[in-house]
Amino acid sequence: EFDGVMANSDVWINGYHLGRRPYGYASFEYELTGHVNFGAKDANVVAVRADNVAQPASRWYTGAGIYRHVRLLLEEPVHAEHWSTFVTTPKVSAAEATVWVESRLVNQSEQARSVKLQIRITDSRGGPVGSAETGAQVVAAGKSADFAAEITVKNPERWDIGHGALYRAEVGVLDGGGATRGSRADGGVHTAATVEFGIREFHFDADTGFWLNGINLKIKGVAMHHDGGAVGAAVPLRVWQRRLELLRQIGVNAIRTAHNPAAPEFLALCDRMGFLVMDEMFDCWTVAKNPYDYHLYFNEWSETDTRDTVRRDRNHPSIILYSAGNEIHDTPKADLAKEILSGLVAVFHANDATRPVTQALFRPNVSHDYDDGLADLLDVIGQNYRENEILAAHAAKPTRKIVGTENQLGRPVWLALRDNAEYSGQFLWAGFDYM
Repeated sequence: EFDGVMANSDVWINGYHLGRRPYGYASFEYELTGHVNFGAKDANVVAVRADNVAQPASRWYTGAGIYRHVRLLLEEPVHAEHWSTFVTTPKVSAAEATVWVESRLVNQSEQARSVKLQIRITDSRGGPVGSAETGAQVVAAGKSADFAAEITVKNPERWDIGHGALYRAEVGVLDGGGATRGSRADGGVHTAATVEFGIREFHFDADTGFWLNGINLKIKGVAMHHDGGAVGAAVPLRVWQRRLELLRQIGVNAIRTAHNPAAPEFLALCDRMGFLVMDEMFDCWTVAKNPYDYHLYFNEWSETDTRDTVRRDRNHPSIILYSAGNEIHDTPKADLAKEILSGLVAVFHANDATRPVTQALFRPNVSHDYDDGLADLLDVIGQNYRENEILAAHAAKPTRKIVGTENQLGRPVWLALRDNAEYSGQFLWAGFDYM
């Protein structure tokens, strides 16, 4: 499992080509089973090639090579599909919360297995707060099945800004009984997934902006690139922690990942520290900003990269928005842009129906995004700069939910936020300098 390889990566195991991923910010995994030498004297070689020859491929320094973490995952024959375990909190109050846990089990054994899930939830101190078992299903060899259960947590400690209260869901696979064998050859129980999550409720309102746990507040965010400045693109976690500590001192409560998916451990840090996050996907679609940037791969890879990122990130309580792109130059071509955006929004929603989708619109009055229907494909309309324009767009259609996706530092920017209840928040450019 690779958290990121910059860029155009190819991976082999013992000379067998496993696959290629162009997007350097995408996380991915490859199945090694069937290509591994299990003898003690036999070597196993995983080879990774990253091709960064064609430049310029970005508007900023990307780094190169294996710049994020790598893990070797060992699974039982019956195991949870990659990123399939999803924990949501559809009902939250001070008295109790409903926790919904779903997962897809894959049977890679040679026979059908009768299995069920055992789910246990613990609080931030490790104490048990709830459990459930699903019904049993017979999963045929080589097939998969979906499982889900609902658990009620009494008097939940809610995740909040500055209060990163996290729960843990441990998903175990056990024998379902009946004529077929269970999840392991010995019929025992094994852990298929462990997910940290937060219990909180948030929503955007067209009239009053952003709400978290029943409190109306302003998003006071900054945009942050993926690099650590002088330390480069492979960023030690303490660098991010120090940056977030300093940003919090000046009142920042939210981060926008400009303009691509961040490292998973950065999102986990935002969870623990209690920062809101806008999780952004792309800096371009099919129209280039540089000769060798992602526009070369967008048509083939954008929906896969979006799907994988959402499935990777959707258990992070810090994330309140997905962004489909930043200052996209396709928008003057209305028919093209609306077709692309509709497809991306559908992918976001299919893999996570709990979060809204925005986009950092680029001069929307010039490309007529508010008039041609593109802006209204978004759950929350975002615009870079020109606060008066997005406020006017809301006035023209008061059902629109709005946020400033990139903003300058001057006094008029703050007055626009302070004096307009419908304006849910803003992300200043930039939280820290970048390369």
